[in-house]
This record gives sequence, structure tokens and C-alpha cells, in this order.
Amino acid sequence: MDCPSLPDFTAATGLEEPAFREPWHAQVFALTVHLNEAGQFTWAEWVHRFSTVLRQYGAERSLNGGEDYFNAWLATLEALLQDAGMASAAQVEDARAAWETAYLTTPHGAPVALKASRRGE
Repeated sequence: MDCPSLPDFTAATGLEEPAFREPWHAQVFALTVHLNEAGQFTWAEWVHRFSTVLRQYGAERSLNGGEDYFNAWLATLEALLQDAGMASAAQVEDARAAWETAYLTTPHGAPVALKASRRGE
């Protein structure tokens, strides 16, 4: 798929496709790395949790290494945040619902953003 607003990834990197197919893939990855670097969990703990979730996801369906991989990544991060007391299940669900509303009501091609009243809740 050609997108004239994006640079030619293959020419710039020599790779056939970008590491992240969707912006949210990169964002959830960066957030996880940031939390690790901030000392919220060790990378060994992350690897153990993520591999457990990947096995669970793989047992339920065939993983394609794309969207399903990052859904498993997100599920792992959400569980880790809940287990560490950094976010309750209700907070995770509220954030999920807010983002769903935001992307469903955003015009095609426009950046998706949460309404200011939702941030901080």
C-alpha cells in the first residue's frame, strides 16, 4: 500500500516492512520499555509474562505475528499494570472504552485523540 505522506521505508532502512504496522504498536512497545527503564518491572519478568500470554493466545488461535502479537503485548501490559497496582481493571476498561469512542468518532485520516475531559479520570 503506497502512502505518499510517509517516507519510503524500504529505501531508508533496507528492510521490507516497518517493525510496527500501526502507530499503537509502537506506542505500546515504547510505553513498556519506558516502564521497564523506570524500574516498574524487570525485563525478565516481562519476558516471562509475555511468553505466557503468547502461549495462551497461540493455543486459542494461530498467531500471525502482527495485530495478534501486539494484542497479546497489550494484554500482558494491562495485566502487569493491574497486578502492580498501577491501574485497576476499571481504569483499564475506561481507557479502552475512551479510545474506542475516540477512534470510532474520528474522521478518516485525522489523528485519533482522547477528549480532554477523559484524561486524568
